[in-house]
Amino acid sequence: MSAREAILARIRKAHGRPGSEPTAAELEAVRGHIARHAAGPQPSLARPADPAAQFRRECDRVGTTHAHAASLAEVPHEVARYLEANTLERRVVGWREFAHLDWAGAGITFDDRAAEPADRTGLTGCFCAIAETGTLLLLSSPDHPRKTALLPETHVAVVSAARLVATMEDAFALLRRERGEPPRATWFVSGASRTADIEQTLVIGAHGPYRAHVVLVP
Repeated sequence: MSAREAILARIRKAHGRPGSEPTAAELEAVRGHIARHAAGPQPSLARPADPAAQFRRECDRVGTTHAHAASLAEVPHEVARYLEANTLERRVVGWREFAHLDWAGAGITFDDRAAEPADRTGLTGCFCAIAETGTLLLLSSPDHPRKTALLPETHVAVVSAARLVATMEDAFALLRRERGEPPRATWFVSGASRTADIEQTLVIGAHGPYRAHVVLVP
């Protein structure tokens, strides 16, 4: 038995349950509880008339810069404008789903792999975006390594308007509807990484990127 299995077995034994893993009946009971759970009350502002406009306002509030591309094909040129405006290297490491775009035509070198410590800009998509808080929901997979969003100093995310939801509750409902159970790594991004743990002094880039930029596409 591994250390993980031994710890889980001790916890389950303390609750009168055998083994180190939940049974099929236990998992089914949890899924049933989640399915029956009704959403709580939400403020009226959580359902904006224009979710895209609300999302952009919230991005401004949390310090995420944003731009609009007329189509997915225009994303490399929009990214090039952002890199030039911020005096950043014209090289990005990105998720595989964007590797087919014409990066060379925009003067950018695109590396289709997981980010490494020397990489300065990471480009990802997202599972969905949340208008209420200007937040991105990202899911990990072999083609969607989380390091690409967390390791480089600059994180650029491509957000489709079709994947824009109003609230956090809507994001979880969409995740359960389309994926069932979430992957091993599921995380939210609201602007650049920051902390004020030490003497209430705000530090940007404490646990991740210094910059966050969103490119909205139809």
